[in-house]
Amino acid sequence: MKKVAIIMGSDSDLPVVRKAESTLASFGVPCEMHIFSAHRTPVQAREFALSARQAGFGVIIAAAGMAAHLAGAIAANTTLPVIGIPMKSSAFTNGIDALLSTVQMPSGIPVATVAVDGAVNAALLSVEILAVTDEALAEKLEKKRQEDAEKVLAKDAALQTL
Repeated sequence: MKKVAIIMGSDSDLPVVRKAESTLASFGVPCEMHIFSAHRTPVQAREFALSARQAGFGVIIAAAGMAAHLAGAIAANTTLPVIGIPMKSSAFTNGIDALLSTVQMPSGIPVATVAVDGAVNAALLSVEILAVTDEALAEKLEKKRQEDAEKVLAKDAALQTL
């Protein structure tokens, strides 16, 4: 099975990206986490992206706030799918700056973008991408969707008895 890389721009992103890590673990998807900055460690970020496919990765999640250049910097150096997680920051607009920066990639260098602090959805999208060629993973996704639906229907049923 291919691995998922979770790259964060700062260790302050760790509490959010841990949610991606635990979601991937719940599906049995191996992952590796690293801290690389598009601005402070651009050489290392580039080297990681260039070698990711050969290192067994199938998807890269990149989490960064403020200017949020990390996902784009990673995507520019790999043809693997890159999923950007815009991170909240208290400096400006509570993550809207990072969201806009992540979603506005130039033509030819796509980055899939999830919600601000959307680590769980980033992990689920990674699982969906890997499940294209992994039937067992696809079955786990289907089971999770069914369980999620059952939970909502149970809450609806409880509401109807009030």
